[in-house]
Amino acid sequence: MPFDSPPARSGTQFDSPPARSGTQGVLLPIDQRELRFEAAGGTRVARTLHPSGLRILTEQVAGSQSATIGFWIPAGSRDEAEGAYGSTHFLEHLLFKGTPSRSALDIAVSFDEVGGDHNAVTAKEYTCYYAKVRDRDVPMAVTVLADMIAASVIDPEEFETERGVILEELAAADDDPGDVVGERFAEAVFGAHPLARPIGGSPASIEAVGRDAVLAHYHQHYRPSELVVTAAGAVDHERIVDLVVAGLAAAGWDMDAPAAPLPRRSREAVRIAPAASVVAVDRRLEQVNLVIGAPGLTGSADDRPAMAVLSNILGGGMSSRLFQEVREKRGLVYSVYAFAPGYSDAGSVGMAASCTPKKAGEVVRVMSAEFERLAVEPVSEHELRRAVGYLSGAGALALEDSDSRMNRLGRAELSLGEFVDLDEWSSRLEAVSAEDVLALARRLVAEPRVTAAVGPVREQDLAS
Repeated sequence: MPFDSPPARSGTQFDSPPARSGTQGVLLPIDQRELRFEAAGGTRVARTLHPSGLRILTEQVAGSQSATIGFWIPAGSRDEAEGAYGSTHFLEHLLFKGTPSRSALDIAVSFDEVGGDHNAVTAKEYTCYYAKVRDRDVPMAVTVLADMIAASVIDPEEFETERGVILEELAAADDDPGDVVGERFAEAVFGAHPLARPIGGSPASIEAVGRDAVLAHYHQHYRPSELVVTAAGAVDHERIVDLVVAGLAAAGWDMDAPAAPLPRRSREAVRIAPAASVVAVDRRLEQVNLVIGAPGLTGSADDRPAMAVLSNILGGGMSSRLFQEVREKRGLVYSVYAFAPGYSDAGSVGMAASCTPKKAGEVVRVMSAEFERLAVEPVSEHELRRAVGYLSGAGALALEDSDSRMNRLGRAELSLGEFVDLDEWSSRLEAVSAEDVLALARRLVAEPRVTAAVGPVREQDLAS
């Protein structure tokens, strides 16, 4: 429906001021039934809490001719029970294998015959099934995704077939030294925390997990009170709500039973104790893949904007300190960058590079020195402005894609409890000072350091 038309349901007017945080992000109270507001660029954001506990969020983008729809389950690899590691990723595969009304081929054909894209992603704290289609194919996409979510057969024969597929996927990842060093770093930096576990499980856990364990995971987490649906692009909120509810009901979910939505995870930071300071995996390769880092910030920490600026200055582009010092001045590497993932109660900060084995020790020392220099002297005003410009510009370009907007809605609802549009995010970045970056760097540098490496290298070669 047009936005200047009378609302189809009570409480849907866009002229009602939404609740805002102290920094002007729009708060998303988990028990608020309806919420409507205008975001940067004139897009229309709407949120509905269905009586079943289902939450649906949309962002209507004027002029768009396509839409991306995501069905989010707030359960990831960190939520798996002992003896069922890898079941979240296993289940992600299985939901594409058919329902009572659709075979695996039917699901694939539904999207292929309209030129759409459909896939899924398993993460440490969520699983998302998504599709991108033309505006006229949105009803089909919502209906098929709802059927997959609510009525998966999880056929025993398909289960065993997919076990083999996942083992091949894990084998392919194990052949990629970049994937391996990333997993070894996560295991080391997060220590005994569940975030240390690999998202896809291990070959041993996939070989061992049974259908009953995966089915139990499905029944525990796949229900209306846990599901979040987000859609962005050429969407009409009321129409999306109707399609989602009808699709889930047709697939067998009881949408009439009242329930409260699942509370969001605690955002209180926990202390992380790394399991090791140096991890070296000996592989006969031409290069050594390196990751150096430490425990970082949660995804909702107040100083996430400062972390974004710090990470960009350190290793976010071709003008970053790591790129200039390690590659341009010294010629030690081809690729080098920094990263800083944040989760509900923990996070990490790291630097990654690959180099010939004889250069590994020097690369570790130079990268560590650049990391530590951030904690000694304030960054220049020029570096600060350049980082803010880079992050603001990259954020704007990303939002040209409905996938990014759909993902932003999912993150806002599942993790943050707050919607932050581009203007507000840019304002928060611009408020970051050199002193903020310096104070954060001092905290990060004081954390236990972890170095992980894959290639023809020994632990003693990696001492910084």
